[in-house]
Amino acid sequence: MFKKIFFTYIFIISLSGLPDAQVIQVNNAKQNTSIDYRRLSRIDSLMNEYVKNHWLVGAVTLVVKDGRLIQYKGYGYSDEEAKRPMANNSIFRIMSQTKAIVSIGAMILYEEGKFLLDEPISDFIPEFRHPTVIEKYNRADTTFTTVPAKREITFRDLLTQTSGIGYPDIGNDSMMAIYAKAKIFSGLGYSGESLLAQMKSLAKLPLAFQPGTQWMYGLNSDLLGCLIEVISGMNLEDYLRKNLFDPLGMKDTYFNLPKEKANRLTAVYTEDASGKIIRWSHSFRNIDPDYPLMKKNYLSGGAGLSSTAWDYAVFLQMLLNKGIYNGHRILSPRTVELITQNQIGDIWIAQDKFGLGFQITTDKGAAIGPRSTGTFSWGGYYGTKFWADPEKNLVCLFMIQQTPNSHSDISKKFEVAVYQSLIK
Repeated sequence: MFKKIFFTYIFIISLSGLPDAQVIQVNNAKQNTSIDYRRLSRIDSLMNEYVKNHWLVGAVTLVVKDGRLIQYKGYGYSDEEAKRPMANNSIFRIMSQTKAIVSIGAMILYEEGKFLLDEPISDFIPEFRHPTVIEKYNRADTTFTTVPAKREITFRDLLTQTSGIGYPDIGNDSMMAIYAKAKIFSGLGYSGESLLAQMKSLAKLPLAFQPGTQWMYGLNSDLLGCLIEVISGMNLEDYLRKNLFDPLGMKDTYFNLPKEKANRLTAVYTEDASGKIIRWSHSFRNIDPDYPLMKKNYLSGGAGLSSTAWDYAVFLQMLLNKGIYNGHRILSPRTVELITQNQIGDIWIAQDKFGLGFQITTDKGAAIGPRSTGTFSWGGYYGTKFWADPEKNLVCLFMIQQTPNSHSDISKKFEVAVYQSLIK
């Protein structure tokens, strides 16, 4: 059986598993008996407290339990200066939540027989043949020596962030310096260079470690997006719209956000030295917050999408449904199982593991927090977070646009508030 999510303005949604599940309005709905709605209202108290104390400008939260939308609200402001209230359909820069979507896009091609997970990516972009790995690095002048990689980068390495490729602006200092010198950028904002040209430039640079031996955040998903373009013959946005967004009804997810939806794009905030919340400037940390509105050809598979909590919930519900939603089969059940299980062996990310595009909660992770073993999750640079808990049949989104954030504990408290409302 598959499930379909509908909603009204204020709602509880019944997902009966039928192709034409009916919308049930809140005043007539039979409440989900797995939820204590009085305890669920603690989410409101929590979010309103943070907004009132100006620890947070605004947020959207969404909870789906057993295929029924039980909580979906906006709090505070989408744009504080303009006094524009946060609507629940506000559009957010989801940054690294893009990675999960692009990973699923790649796995669609995998199911079509276009590549194998342990196939070298150089079969499609020859410039990545014969990679090298840094042996010694001189911080004084950013020079380095290399040794040959023991093997080539594979699709599995990109999907698990274990290729040895780093990020230009975050993470490993030596890789950031090397990328800066070679003019490799984060992929956000306008660039006259094509995605393929930038990835070919990246191919000339050394890896931080032997492929498959460590986990390090990097441009893996940008490269994966480029491979999707090369293999499919389509640009990344068109490919995802045809194969994922349109079938799932994700109508507010874009690399290039249409002008008619610009008024729903939330403002971005940060903090000054005293911890006071201030608006993100156009030059802060080399990321212009207007990048969703900039017409671009370089589509960052690692960070470039903007979306809503609702669209992302649909995407996650499809995965909880073992690859099907609204009558559209996106992936097979076995491929979803593959995506959401440990793919990095003995390598650890804190106490958890990594699948094909998602962090996977282990027994150790479940022992120290509310999430169940097997929960798959990730988040975005501006504070957005998601998780889907198969054991509890739960999808949750926490959406903000604020970093750094002295009160980032709000996302963990939201998580606690969700689980404390579950009574079955």
